[in-house]
Amino acid sequence: MSKSIVITVSSSGIGKATAKYFAEQGWKVAATMRKPENETELTVVENVTLYQLDVTDQASIDAAAAAILADFGTVDVVLNNAGYGLAGPFEAATPEQIKRQFDTNVFGLMEVTRAFLPHFRANKAGLFLNVSSIGGRVTFPFISLYHSTKWAVEGFSESLAYALG
Repeated sequence: MSKSIVITVSSSGIGKATAKYFAEQGWKVAATMRKPENETELTVVENVTLYQLDVTDQASIDAAAAAILADFGTVDVVLNNAGYGLAGPFEAATPEQIKRQFDTNVFGLMEVTRAFLPHFRANKAGLFLNVSSIGGRVTFPFISLYHSTKWAVEGFSESLAYALG
């Protein structure tokens, strides 16, 4: 039986490269993205199935998790890859920008985790891989919002590892 992985934001960068890599290794890949109808490259990769998922939309998360579990039967790994960096002086950021940064980088990751956690607990198996960055360990000027989200991801991930370990 082949292993399966869910990857958030597989439309570019690390997510797309990871989807291709796992598919080449024979894994079943649930490649998620906000607009799967725009994806062309992954549609021709064997073992990859595209799913609509926006980490800032709870209904989207719930629908994607349900569809993936129905299609795959079991999920072995969830790679929380969604995220972006907002740069500039803090005082120039609008409340909407701050909310979007945290909704994408932190709360979306938490809600995707929450969506698959019951499945992992029921199976007594599963692995969450949460993509962070060096920005979750050290800081640089004018990236305070990005850094604060990545520090949150680091803290959440470390604590969750103890709780699930």
